[in-house]
This record gives sequence, structure tokens and C-alpha cells, in this order.
Amino acid sequence: MWIPRVARLLAVRVKQTPSVGAAALNMSTLLVNRPQYSWLTELGLSEDNDGVYNGSWGGQGQVVTSYCPANNEPIARVRQATMAEYEETVQKAQDAWKVWADVPAPKRGEVVRQIGDALRGKIKALGSLVSLEMGKIYVEGVGEVQEYVDVCDYAVGLSRMIGGPILPSERPGHALIEQWNPVGLVGIITAFNFPVAVYGWNNAIALICGNVCLWKGAPTTPLTSVAVTRIVAEVLERNHLPGAICSMTCGGADIGIHLNLFSFVGLLSFTGSTQVGKQVAMMVQERFGRQLLELGGNNAIIASTLYGPLHTKQAVQQYLAAIEQAKQQGGTLVCGGKIMDRPGNYVEPTIITGLPHDAPIVHTETFVPILYVLKFKTEDEAFAWNNEVKQGLSSSIFTKDMGRVFRWLGPKGSDCGIVNVNIPTSGAEIGGAFGGEKHTGGGRESGSDSWKQYMRRSTCTINYSKDLPLAQGIKFE
Repeated sequence: MWIPRVARLLAVRVKQTPSVGAAALNMSTLLVNRPQYSWLTELGLSEDNDGVYNGSWGGQGQVVTSYCPANNEPIARVRQATMAEYEETVQKAQDAWKVWADVPAPKRGEVVRQIGDALRGKIKALGSLVSLEMGKIYVEGVGEVQEYVDVCDYAVGLSRMIGGPILPSERPGHALIEQWNPVGLVGIITAFNFPVAVYGWNNAIALICGNVCLWKGAPTTPLTSVAVTRIVAEVLERNHLPGAICSMTCGGADIGIHLNLFSFVGLLSFTGSTQVGKQVAMMVQERFGRQLLELGGNNAIIASTLYGPLHTKQAVQQYLAAIEQAKQQGGTLVCGGKIMDRPGNYVEPTIITGLPHDAPIVHTETFVPILYVLKFKTEDEAFAWNNEVKQGLSSSIFTKDMGRVFRWLGPKGSDCGIVNVNIPTSGAEIGGAFGGEKHTGGGRESGSDSWKQYMRRSTCTINYSKDLPLAQGIKFE
């Protein structure tokens, strides 16, 4: 009975195009057709773009228009997947896995290396697209693509290292080994705020583990999904591999629900809000499926002196609503708090003081540039306030007291998945596992031993003796 609610939660407001020839969206108004945006063609983008890839390009579903949050002007259009196209893509991905799983892991790593090199060649154009479509500043857009490149480099080395140990057996003439095999099809649902990097973390590691990927990007950043997939598809084609190894379907809630519900998805990686993540977890658990959740953050410290517009007009309203809630809950507006008088979704960075540590707005992830400044008296009090929020992604402390550093890192310190000292809470390195605790979902992506989430483990006993002894010395006499 909760599926209709999930559909409402997963749905993102995307402006629909009533007809491709509508006057408001004719060719001359699209940014892709303006000379200053001619670099978009380097990424294979045009006025109308196919939103389905499974070895061939297609898209017969709803036509959506992507808008630039810096000026709210239309960039280009994307034709989303129908359910029939989605089902066809799933079948092709399953068929592609039969080929990909037989490729030796180091050879899979070589393909991933080529994907990283292809991304390097397009890093400026792709970083510019992230800035144009998502709204983050250019250097952050390029940095996000660089994360994908870095994870590819990391995965190449990992492709020669993954595997399990040989364990000592208690029985003579026996070998005990740990075998790791791919889970098969990895469904990847990503959010608007990191439209390239999160897919990259999942894709590169999943591929070297022997999995195929089916990506559903955020409905408000479809052009980025198309551009990234075009780069990856070219590499697969050059290596005479099925394109469906890295499939992509642009779409809405119906596709997200199908990815969550059906058992052919060996791992469902979902990045989004805690609210939607709870529903995803229920659907996947219902079929005893495997899930990797990266949900809300609400980090304890954020500084931003240079930033882009908010992603949507709805986010601007959320910004204003959060300020009003903070005032109602006892906060004082120190600076900012206004919409900037310029095109686009720009708002002023805002600082609010005087709120109690347990004010509801302080515990809410708003995804807007508001900093709540809280004063504490003791170390224990500060640590407790950090840990009392439901989210547990990232946290940081600034101190020269080495005792405090190790207390912060210890069992009574921060309960987040990422715990920093003397650096901000953003910009995690790819070599470590990325993810959080509590309502952040508990999933881990990128480095360390995160690769294990993309594989299934078998404990294997091989008897090469002439006897048939039982474990624990049991004898039936």
C-alpha cells in the first residue's frame, strides 16, 4: 500500500514540454543553440537528446526540458524512457553481464582505465555542463568529474587485488578459501547535487568487480547523464563490448520503483533524501535485496565563500522557509537572508545565531547556504550536540589539543561515517570509504573495502584427501 506514496516521493518536478514545436521552447531559445554554449556539442548534445542507452540510443517517453539554475533558461530537451524501453534495457543489461563476467578482472580494469582517460579528455566541457545544469561553480564541476577519473585510476589497481584469503582448515587434506563473485546487475540512482561523481564511485568499482550497471540519474540533470553515458559508451564500443554493460535510462518515479522492487537487481545503490531512502530500504528489504544507501548529511560545519545558485526555484522557497522557521524557533538573523536581485536562483549566504542546539530547524537538512552558529561550554556538550542529530555523514573539529583529537575519533566522539580534524566536512578523498551512519543510510562507496558491497562472498571447502572427516571432530559411530 505504500508504493503510491513512494511514487510521490521519488517524483521530482520537471518542466514538461507540451510539444516539441511549442513557441516558448523553439530552437532559438535553447542555450545549446547559442554560440557561447557551442561546447555542448563536444559532448554530443543537441536540441533533442535520447534519454535511453542500452547498446543503442533511444527514448520514446515524456519529453523534458533541462533548465539552467543560474538564469532559469532552457538548455536542451531529453526524451525519457518508456516502461517498455526500460524493460528492454534491463534484459540487454542481463545479457551483457554474461559476456562481462567472463572477462578477467585485470582486463576489466583496462577498460575502466580507458573510461578514465576518456573523461580526462572531456573534463572541461563536462565540468562546464555540471555547472550549467546543476548550478555549482565551474571549479567544483571540474572537480566532480576529476573524482570519477580518480576512482577509475583506483579501480584499475583494485582489479588486480580483489579476492579472498586462503584460510587454515581444521581437517587434514582440506583447503578453505573465500571466493568473491559479482552480484550481477547494479542499479544506480543518483541525486542532482553530484550528478557525475556518485555515479562514478559506483560505476568504476562495480565494473572491475564484474557487474553491469543500470543508471537512473536525477530528473533535473538529464543532460549530464546523457553526456557521461556517451563518453562511457564510446569506450565500450571501441573494445567491442556490449554497450548495455553501462546502461542508462532517464525517467521518473516509475523506473525508480521498478529498480527497487525486482530481484534481478543484485545491488541497488540509492543517493537521495532520508525520507525517500526509508521507502527505498523497505522495498529492497521486502525482497531480501542488497542496498547501498547514501542519504541526508546535515554536516556539523560548512563554510562557503564562493558558490553558485540553488538548483531549482523550489529550493529558493525552501531557503526562505528555513529562515522563517529559524526566527520562530528563537534564532537571530546576523547576515544574509535575502534573494539576490539578479537572474537565476541566487540567494545570500546566511548566518543565524541564538538557536538552542535541539531546535528542529538545526536538525533539518535544508540543502541551502544557511549556517547556524551554536555556542557550547564543554567538550562533552559539543560532542553530544554533534551526535544528537539523526544524520551521520560527516563532521569536523578544529583543535590543536591532541587529547581532544583522539577523543573526537574514539568511541565517545563523533558517530559519523566521516570524522575530520582541522579540515572542512566536504571534499572526501576517494581512497577512503565514503558514507555515513544512522539516517544517512550506512552505505559505503569509493575506496577502502567498499568493493565488497558489489560482490557476493562464498566460503568454499575443498577436500583433496581420501577421507570424509566432519568439522568439529564429529564422528557418527
